[in-house]
Order: sequence, then structure tokens, then C-alpha cells
Amino acid sequence: MSNKLLELITKTVDDRLGEDIVVLDFRNHNPFCDYFVIATALNHRMAKSIVDSVEEKVLASGGAIRALEGNEDSDWLLIDCYDVVVHIFVGAERHVYQLERLWGDLPKIEVQV
Repeated sequence: MSNKLLELITKTVDDRLGEDIVVLDFRNHNPFCDYFVIATALNHRMAKSIVDSVEEKVLASGGAIRALEGNEDSDWLLIDCYDVVVHIFVGAERHVYQLERLWGDLPKIEVQV
């Protein structure tokens, strides 16, 4: 289910105008998830909209949500869909945490949306 779930999530993030979408491949490196999806939202409202849409689409497709972190005022929202963990950052906050750099040795997957 991971590849279909990953496709669904990246398309949903793109449809909700998430920017600079990056997918890190955690398969064979982490027993808790297969992929990180990282994206930027222009503002808090957009970030919340992205997370709400991902949650709705994942549940509608028969998937499950393990955890949601953050609220409408958070600069970093996270949705844990078991195999795929989605990180949505507001504005420059993404550069503060630099997840792509932290996990820079992992392969990136080209996003086809």
C-alpha cells in the first residue's frame, strides 16, 4: 500500500498548493515508516488545509492515521499515516529544522504529480 498511499498523499499536498515537495525514502533505514513527505505552505491556514485534506483522503481510501501533531497556529504540522509521515512547514520554519539535510544520506524520490 505504500506506493499508492505515497502517490495519494503527494497529489493531495500538491492539489492544496503545498510547495517544494520532497520525498525521502526511509525503506531499509527505519522500521516505523517508509517515506517522509516534506512540503512548505505559505501560511497557517494553507498548512491546516493540506493536513485536513491528507487526513480526509487517506481515511477515504481505507488508510489509517496514527497521529496528528500541531494545530492551526503551528509552524510545523505532522500527519503520521504509518508508512508515510507528512511534514508541512509554514514559511521559513522548514529551513530552521532542515529535515532534508538531517536525513541527507537517504535517497530522494522524484515526485510525479
